[in-house]
Amino acid sequence: MNCVFCEILAGKTPASMVFTDEICSAFMDIQPINPGHMLVIPNQHAASLSELDKAAGGHMFQVAQHLSEALRQCGIRCEGVNLFLADGEVAGQDIFHVHLHVFPRFTGDGFSIKVGLKYHLKPSRSELDTIATIIKVVL
Repeated sequence: MNCVFCEILAGKTPASMVFTDEICSAFMDIQPINPGHMLVIPNQHAASLSELDKAAGGHMFQVAQHLSEALRQCGIRCEGVNLFLADGEVAGQDIFHVHLHVFPRFTGDGFSIKVGLKYHLKPSRSELDTIATIIKVVL
C-alpha cells in the first residue's frame, strides 16, 4: 500500500499538523481552496466510508466541528465553513484514505459546486418516497 496520508501519520512525509488524538488527525491541505483549508483523516487506514469504523467517522465530524469553530475565531478570513467528503473516484476522491475537508469560505472567494442540468427539476413526492423506501430496505 502506498498511501500519502499513512506516510504523513508515520512521519515519513511532512505535514503541517493542526490536531492529533488517538482516533484522527488534522493537517493543512497542500492545495487549499482558501487559506485555512484542513483535512481530517482517521489514523487507521480506511480507503472508503464503507471501510471506516463508524465511531471514528463520528469522531472525525466532531473534530471538524471543533476546527470550524477555531477557523471562525483565529483571524483567518472566514465568513462560513464547508465540510466536504468525497467517497469514491466518481465522487472526486483522489486519495484513497478517507478524508474530510474543512475549509473557510468568504464572499467572492470563487469556490462553487457545479450542478447538472437536471438539478433545477424537482422530483415528485411520489418519486422521493419511492427512493426513500428503496434505501430504507437496506438499512
